[in-house]
Amino acid sequence: MSFNEGIPRVWDVKPFEQLFAEPTRNGLTRPKRVRGDGIKMVNMGEIFAYDRIFKQDMDRVPVSEKEYDKYILKKGDLLFARQSLTLKGAGKCSIVMTDEEMTFESHLIRARLQKEIADPMFYYYLFKSKIGKELISLIVEQVAAAGIRGSDLVKLKVPVPVILEQRKISEVFSKIDDKIELNNAINKNLEEMAQALFKRWFVDFEFPNENGEPYKSSGGEFEESELGLIPKGWRVRPLIEILEVNPKRTLKKGVNAPYVEMKSITNYYARVTEQYNREFKSGTKFMNGDVLLARITPCLENGKTAYVDFLEENQVGWGSTEYIILRSHQGIPHLFAYFLARSDEFRLYAINNMTGTSGRQRVPEASVSSYPVAIPDTFELFRKFGNTVHPGFELMKKNDLETHSLNLIRDTLLPKLMSGEIRVDQA
Repeated sequence: MSFNEGIPRVWDVKPFEQLFAEPTRNGLTRPKRVRGDGIKMVNMGEIFAYDRIFKQDMDRVPVSEKEYDKYILKKGDLLFARQSLTLKGAGKCSIVMTDEEMTFESHLIRARLQKEIADPMFYYYLFKSKIGKELISLIVEQVAAAGIRGSDLVKLKVPVPVILEQRKISEVFSKIDDKIELNNAINKNLEEMAQALFKRWFVDFEFPNENGEPYKSSGGEFEESELGLIPKGWRVRPLIEILEVNPKRTLKKGVNAPYVEMKSITNYYARVTEQYNREFKSGTKFMNGDVLLARITPCLENGKTAYVDFLEENQVGWGSTEYIILRSHQGIPHLFAYFLARSDEFRLYAINNMTGTSGRQRVPEASVSSYPVAIPDTFELFRKFGNTVHPGFELMKKNDLETHSLNLIRDTLLPKLMSGEIRVDQA
């Protein structure tokens, strides 16, 4: 691909290798049996999960003194995926954003740039852009899996604006991504705090007593039940007495309605990551305030659960037949159903009650309905829980909407700034 047409005349075009501080290098091979201790290793999993590598959890591996200087990563290093099961994944680029001690695996290619002439962030964003992806596509080889070779990567001709302009361009996108990551971190903390509160109040029984003190730690009375000791006055009842299971919803066949795929539900976050309109044929139906619980293996074991809050008032959405829909009864906050379904105790119960052939096991609706729940003697505790966690979820929704807008802005600007169609002083 040539950049000689369509880019500013003041931009140079050079083989990528002319920007390197040292030759590219493939990483280390470390089988599972030696992993556990040592320094962090960036694997293919991290490359496809994270565009920017910070201090995420990852495998640790031993690295010898002889290997250390060659294979240690530095802040600003670019990592390219040598292989992928899909064409679009081959050559995927991530950037190291930390000075934390890390190495990288053999399926990755490291490129280390001369920072006085090549801003690593600029080239990271270049390879995220349409231009960069088209460049990578020129060197992808498809055999059993799609892949690239370092010897081809280094010969790619890339645009080289002056370093000051590179830095200005990358700064635009870095600020957007920093805000997106801040929003994601805030949302993660908000959900973790709400989950911890649910466990403290409804599992550990440290809810506030009449004096505002933790019930169990303050000597609150307990009595025996089928679940063991529970606060005096509480009772154990089947889940169906406090939650609806697969409540009836009306949606006519052929109507376009918001659709949620299984891949749009995560094992760590309440909100659906993506939904789109699709003609309804058959599937589960849901409304705002409902909870989507994946009932099939391995999605159930992985913890795929979501809280629906993206629909219009009284609008009905739909999704896979492999969801079980939960909804709190009147007087119980909708979010209680979500955190109950997210709890370790419920998850273990559901897994232990799966039926069916190996690889296609599901938890039956009847088993979910029969799950034993310790219920407070009054609904006041439910009300307090809802009032406490609801504002955090409203903030999560607001942050996600802002993140969506920021993603659109970044993705609109990226090809224009990377091609020089818009100069940085015009952006």
